[in-house]
Amino acid sequence: MSQADPSDEEVVRVAAEAAEGLVFSRYKQSAVRDLDVTVTFEEGVLEVDVYLNVPGAEDDSEPEQVADDAALAAREAVDDLFEA
Repeated sequence: MSQADPSDEEVVRVAAEAAEGLVFSRYKQSAVRDLDVTVTFEEGVLEVDVYLNVPGAEDDSEPEQVADDAALAAREAVDDLFEA
């Protein structure tokens, strides 16, 4: 018996949760001024954009790297979802 592919809504939810989870594993929620995770999944194509504003970060490039890592975590979570 084969399992059906996850719904588009489930893919978007899993990706967004993974991205947010990674961000908040690196920063306290109170340190994050703004976080915007945009996920689309249409016709089998996943797009993940993460915007992160963390005032007072030690290194200006650090939030950008965390945003990139969050987008990667979202993609990996979706890959895992399809492998399950």
